[in-house]
Order: sequence, then C-alpha cells, then structure tokens
Amino acid sequence: MGRLRRKRMHKNDKHLKKKYRTRRRTKDLDQIHEDMQPKNAAKLKSQECDMDLPGAGQYYCIQCARYFVEEKALKDHMRSRVHRKKVKMLREVPYTTEEAERAAGMGSYTLTSTKPLLPVNEDEEMTNTGRVESAGT
Repeated sequence: MGRLRRKRMHKNDKHLKKKYRTRRRTKDLDQIHEDMQPKNAAKLKSQECDMDLPGAGQYYCIQCARYFVEEKALKDHMRSRVHRKKVKMLREVPYTTEEAERAAGMGSYTLTSTKPLLPVNEDEEMTNTGRVESAGT
C-alpha cells in the first residue's frame, strides 16, 4: 500500500504541476525568427559574460535558443539531428498577426472561387459509383 500512496502524492497539487510543466519551456518559432534578424542576432552572438548561464553566455545557438558550456559542445550540437530539424522548421516563415486575423474571419477576406461543392438541383443524388443520377429515374 505504501507504493500506491507514493504514486498519488501530487495528484491535485496545481503549483507543482505548473512547476514541472514550465521547467523546460523554450522559445517559440516566431520568437526565434525575431532573434534571427541581423541586428538581434549580432546582440545575441556578442553577449557580455553572465556567470549564471552555461559557458558564461558565450556559446549560444540562435536557432535552438540554447546556451552551451564550451565551443566544442556548440560545434557538436550544430552537427546534431536536433539542430538540423530545428533549422528545417525555421525555413517556413511564421504567420503575421494580420494573416491570423483574416483566417479567423476578423479581417477582409474575399472568396476567390464560387464553385458549388454539392449538386445544384435538389432532385440529383450521388450514388455509390460517384455518378450523378436523377432521383426520379
């Protein structure tokens, strides 16, 4: 019975759940795109020493938003699968706020095609073969 008690110890502790969920939170892709802009990238590459960060904040991968302990670790990371996947995901340009609002129906959106999706006549039906037949025949 002690084993079951240990497993259910933090079931309803919301503060502990939030702590575990936010522990490894990283930057989103749109935030990384902002960091990759030339002026922001220059600032991130030439940071001053911060002893609280790994490697005193001198070895930073902009695409993955990660700090490394030494230059060799950064170079190994650049050749890793994780880094290559992140770079591949970053090739796609993120949506702008205007695009998102238009997709949600808040902006002006004009329908380009007015082709009907269903048969126009009410007496026509689709059969299993995919042909349109009249319901009266």
